[in-house]
Amino acid sequence: MKNKIVEIFYSLQGEGFYTGTPAVFVRFAGCNLACDFCDTNHKQQKELTNEEIVGVVCQYSTKFVVLTGGEPSLQVSEELVDLLHANGRFVTIETNGTQKVPQNIDWITCSPKEGTKVVLNKVNEVKVVFQNQDVEVWKNAIVADWYFLQPCSCKNTTDVVAYIQEHPHWRLSLQTHKYIGIE
Repeated sequence: MKNKIVEIFYSLQGEGFYTGTPAVFVRFAGCNLACDFCDTNHKQQKELTNEEIVGVVCQYSTKFVVLTGGEPSLQVSEELVDLLHANGRFVTIETNGTQKVPQNIDWITCSPKEGTKVVLNKVNEVKVVFQNQDVEVWKNAIVADWYFLQPCSCKNTTDVVAYIQEHPHWRLSLQTHKYIGIE
């Protein structure tokens, strides 16, 4: 089976709990949503087998892998995660939560979107892109170890900070990679 991949690249995790961690990002093409702030170029893609993905990932020294997109849960299989584990990798996924994810994923970041039905009810972290919507619905609906609010495209940081100050069960997540000018 081949996966539709936009890119595989090495950088630092710029968001959420693992901010600052060196990571290999595997960006999958395709999504079941159409968010206006999405920064994935779904037209730029190539098809790779699980083995080819792992081969590229293993070219980098970090053990930390981020499966992202688009929506990676539309393609990621337990077999891919098993292959990454067999090569000593810690596997994380960034998902909108509308699809199930393989049970052997090490860390799940759910970034729910307004107006969607999330099928995941227990994740490691919830990371909501804040656009002045009701985010408490996600705090109440999804059990997580961490809850993060993130400014939308680095534009409404003041609003996010004010919201967190009034609702201290949320933490701030910045897109640090954008602030420091890396991918």
